[in-house]
Amino acid sequence: MFSVFSVFSVDTEPLLPRPGTDPPMAKKIHYHITVAAQAFFLEEQSNPERDRYVFAYTVRVQNQGNIAAKLLSRHWIITDANGKVEEVRGEGVVGEQPYLQPGEGFQYTSGAILETAVGSMKGSYQMLADDGVTFDAEIPPFVLSIPRTLH
Repeated sequence: MFSVFSVFSVDTEPLLPRPGTDPPMAKKIHYHITVAAQAFFLEEQSNPERDRYVFAYTVRVQNQGNIAAKLLSRHWIITDANGKVEEVRGEGVVGEQPYLQPGEGFQYTSGAILETAVGSMKGSYQMLADDGVTFDAEIPPFVLSIPRTLH
């Protein structure tokens, strides 16, 4: 089952009409990106005797706003049960920078390796809307856990 994460919304309105034009109708631009994630333990790639726990996670990014936006980059904060933190930054996701029209989504699968059987991930996607506005789509924490570890 997917866990639904973040929503980012901003409303903007033009400030002044251009000279010689009628006053514009107030147009609200709504940036609304949702993120859902599901993590899986990869037992066949893990080696608990050597403190190696491999997880895959599938993420779906959905543009529910009314303006297209491109996912430029990512920032992940991965924390294991010992409190060890690893930060990962990079362009796009899995080698792509998806461009999402309103209503469109993008799904991908990636992975993380921990030294403990339980951990968490959180972060953000840096987005660029068609109107030139950049914004972060926050990804609140989700759990990485081997089966039957957490209730």
